[in-house]
Amino acid sequence: MKKQTYEESMKALEDIVAKLENGDVPLDESLKLFEEGTKLAAFCSKALDTAEQKILTLSQAEEESSEEEA
Repeated sequence: MKKQTYEESMKALEDIVAKLENGDVPLDESLKLFEEGTKLAAFCSKALDTAEQKILTLSQAEEESSEEEA
């Protein structure tokens, strides 16, 4: 499986949700879709956490740089 981006993973997750909400999917396939969706949601959550941490780190570095200049 090729490594997906956050955006690709979100699109795949949205597609899974739409299929499950439609109600036409057999139970076995629903379980597989749910499992895949759970993995995608975990990946997206981790990607957002990583991005948030980077933003916090950059913001703190910028604040420290501004304080040193003053």
